[in-house]
Amino acid sequence: MEKIVDIIESIAHEKGLDIKEVRSTVTMALVKTAKKIYGQDFEYDAEIDPVSKTLKLYQKVTVVDKNDERLLEKNENFIALKEAKEIDPQVEIGDELTYELPLDNLGRTAAATLQKELEYHIQRLLENNIFEKYKNMVNKTVFGTVVRVDNEENTYIEIDEVRAILPRKNRIKGEKFKVGNVVKSVIRKVFIDKTQGIYVELSRTSPKFLESLLELEVPEIKDGLVIINGSARIPGERAKVSLTSLHPNIDAVGATVGTKGVRINSISKELNGENIDCIEYSNIPEIFIARALSPAMITSVKIKDGKAIVTLSADQKSKAIGKNGINIRLTSMLTGMDIELVEIGGTTAMDGSTISDDAPKNQNALKNLFGGL
Repeated sequence: MEKIVDIIESIAHEKGLDIKEVRSTVTMALVKTAKKIYGQDFEYDAEIDPVSKTLKLYQKVTVVDKNDERLLEKNENFIALKEAKEIDPQVEIGDELTYELPLDNLGRTAAATLQKELEYHIQRLLENNIFEKYKNMVNKTVFGTVVRVDNEENTYIEIDEVRAILPRKNRIKGEKFKVGNVVKSVIRKVFIDKTQGIYVELSRTSPKFLESLLELEVPEIKDGLVIINGSARIPGERAKVSLTSLHPNIDAVGATVGTKGVRINSISKELNGENIDCIEYSNIPEIFIARALSPAMITSVKIKDGKAIVTLSADQKSKAIGKNGINIRLTSMLTGMDIELVEIGGTTAMDGSTISDDAPKNQNALKNLFGGL
C-alpha cells in the first residue's frame, strides 16, 4: 500500500475525477474489503496518512462496563472498561478505541477483493459524475452524431460520454436521420435506468429547444439583455415566443429577428421550416393576448372568469384563428388562457367553429326550404 496518494492522483487524473472523491472511494473500498475478510459484525475505519502516504486500516471497539458479559462474550466490537483504561486512562464507558490492523497480513484473497471493490466503486463514482453533469444540462442544446436508428425509428446519438436517445415522438414531423448525421437537440430528461444505466432523452419538439436555439443565436439573449418569457410550439409548423428587453436601447423583437430576419430564419431552418412569431411581452394580460394573436388586429380584450373574450372585426377572424386553428391554439398555449373570439354576427370558439347569432333565423329558413320534401 505504499504511495497510495500517488495512485489516487493517477486514478483521478486518468478518469477526470475529483481527488477528494477518489480518496473517499478508496477508504470506503478498504472498509468493505475488511468486512468481507474479517466479518460483517466488526466495525472498521480507514484513512490515508498524509505523511507516509500509506493507507491504514483500523478496527473500532466500544468501551462497556465489565459486568456486561453478554456483549463482551459474543461480540469483539466491545472491550471492558478496565482493559480499556490500560490503553487510555481517560477513556469512559461509551467511548471508542481503535486498533490498527496491518495490511500486510491480509493476503492475496484480500488484495483481489480490494481490487474488485475499487473497480466497482470507481465505476459508480464515474457514473454518478456523468449523471450529475447531464442532469444539470437539462433544457440545454447539445450536438451529437447518429450511431443507430432502430426499427421504431428511435435515433441513438453519441454525445461525449453517453449514448442518448431521440425518440420518434420527439422528432419534428418529416425529419429522418441516418448514421453519421450530426444532430442538434435539447436534453429533455435524465435518469438512472436499472438495466440501461444512465438514460438521456433528447427532444427537437420541446419549446425549450426553441428557447435554447434563440439563446445560442441571439447575443442579446445570451448576455441577459433580452429575456424569453415563454414559448409555445406546434413542431415543424409554427411557434410563438414572448420577449422582454431589459435595456432601453434594445428592441427585444428586432434583436431576436435580426437584420432582414437573418437570425430567426437560421433558427427556422434548424426547425425544419417552422414559422416563428416573436412577440413583445406585457404583464397586462389584455395587451399580451392582443399582441399574441398577431397578425390579427384586435379591437378589444376582456378577461372574464379566467377566459379571454376577444372582440375583432369579421375580416380579422380568419387571421386570428389561423390555418387549422393554429394561431389561436398557440396564443392560448403561450398566454395560458382560454380564448373566445367575438365578432359582429357571431362568436368563435378556440377550435375555429362559429356560433352564429342568426342561428334561429337560419334554422327557420332551412325548414321553409326543405319543408315540402
